[in-house]
Amino acid sequence: MKKALIIGASGQDGAWLSKLLLEQGYEVHGTSRDHEVSTFRNLHALGVRDRVKLASMVTSDFRSVLTVLQKTGADEIYNLAGQTSVGMSFSYPVETFESILIGTMNLLECIRLLGRPVKFYNAGSSEVFGNTPTPATEETPFHPRSPYATAKAAAHYAVSNYREAYGLFACTGILFNHESPLRPQRFVTSKIVSTAARIARGSGEQLLLGNMNIYRDWGWAPDYVEAMWMMIQQDQPDDFVIATGREHSLEDFVSRTFSCLGLSWQEHVRQDETLMRPSDLSRSCGNAAKAFERLGWRPRHDFDRIIALMVEAEMAKQQSGEHFHG
Repeated sequence: MKKALIIGASGQDGAWLSKLLLEQGYEVHGTSRDHEVSTFRNLHALGVRDRVKLASMVTSDFRSVLTVLQKTGADEIYNLAGQTSVGMSFSYPVETFESILIGTMNLLECIRLLGRPVKFYNAGSSEVFGNTPTPATEETPFHPRSPYATAKAAAHYAVSNYREAYGLFACTGILFNHESPLRPQRFVTSKIVSTAARIARGSGEQLLLGNMNIYRDWGWAPDYVEAMWMMIQQDQPDDFVIATGREHSLEDFVSRTFSCLGLSWQEHVRQDETLMRPSDLSRSCGNAAKAFERLGWRPRHDFDRIIALMVEAEMAKQQSGEHFHG
């Protein structure tokens, strides 16, 4: 039985990956900053909480990382931890760097020192590219435009360096936006869906948004964690862009969400200048041709289906008070 360690098992991707690996027959270990107080809401929502062996890890603390890696003896390590919000990174830039870059460096160095044949996956981000007038590939130069993106770019280079200098099986998945009902409320897509659902149920509120003239390449999170697993199964480590190759504006996302609920978005949405970021990407789209060819990976959910699934799950949750069981 293979043994996997998911750093950041409480997040959206960590929960979906836990479910996938359990279905593949793995023994799954997961970490959060303090597993004794974390609710692991997403693992509960997917019905796998009791099957994941949990531990506490602070990735910026070298001793904490080393202790968990020694105890678990995992064959595969997935680094999904760190501050995940681009918007929050402008308010907490140092904390963002510590959680993303220092955390990644500590994991790489511990793997090197332990000397076991471990396969390491690092969660990269499409934000490293900045604006993409044409869909980005693995060869597209980085142009990060936020503290979050800068930290992710630095972590990407650290993984590449350890792979080349020390022969580690270490790879980075450069994932474009991917959504599911497990997204927390601080993400704009979740905010749109949950607010629209409340409006449809008669809340009478308005949805406040910043710049809606931005374009993103949106995928479905369970499809994307499958790509993570596929990268780790290769004989040689490499980095891959994971994306659908199709971009839509945030206004499109809003329009189709409200349309699913039989509402006209113009009657319920207002732009709020205070929600504008210091710098934002106007376009972000990826070209996953390398993943298509080398991994055999394809996204199975398109834009409309993703929105429909999120709206359906949110309405069910608000009406019943129960969690989503995907």
